[in-house]
Amino acid sequence: MSDAKHDKTAEPKKKGGKKKLIMIALAGLILAGGGVGGGLYATGMIGGGQAGAESDKPRLVPKSEQKRAGEGDEGSDSGGGETAGEGEANASNYYTFEKEFTSNLLDSVHFIQVGLAVSTPYDDKVIGNLRTHEIAVRSAVLMALSETDEEQVFSTAGKQQLQKRLAKAINDTLKEKEGFGGIGNVYFTNFVVQ
Repeated sequence: MSDAKHDKTAEPKKKGGKKKLIMIALAGLILAGGGVGGGLYATGMIGGGQAGAESDKPRLVPKSEQKRAGEGDEGSDSGGGETAGEGEANASNYYTFEKEFTSNLLDSVHFIQVGLAVSTPYDDKVIGNLRTHEIAVRSAVLMALSETDEEQVFSTAGKQQLQKRLAKAINDTLKEKEGFGGIGNVYFTNFVVQ
């Protein structure tokens, strides 16, 4: 009879032990599955993690994929593409502002009027961002022009410095609005000082 009591009391302990073992195994599987799911999310394979966000950024356009005049959008000379391969130069994507910029020069009675074009080695997203935020960009360019002194606009070196300042002003505005600048160079299409 004591053996019968001993068997009855031993049986519930075994069931409890099996339940604990099953619960620990399930918890381990859930944690492992969560880790795998989190890793897939972080790489952008599911749920649009970081990789999805990077695809919104403009991509460099290799010269081999460059469009010629008349092939793409007006004011643009290159198309979208993947990052240029090693040793391959990047294409240039151009945009010309339709209206000229006119501003007083710093501490001067003279004013400057310039026509501008910009280039980018990136795809059409940069030009699209430029068009979308053209009013803010125009304001930044006018502010930069108003900080230019008379001596600077009469020398080639001064004009080159002005081009760099204008590129920085445009890129800073695009970074503020879109999180990415992308403008490589600024070109003068018209330059008058009066």
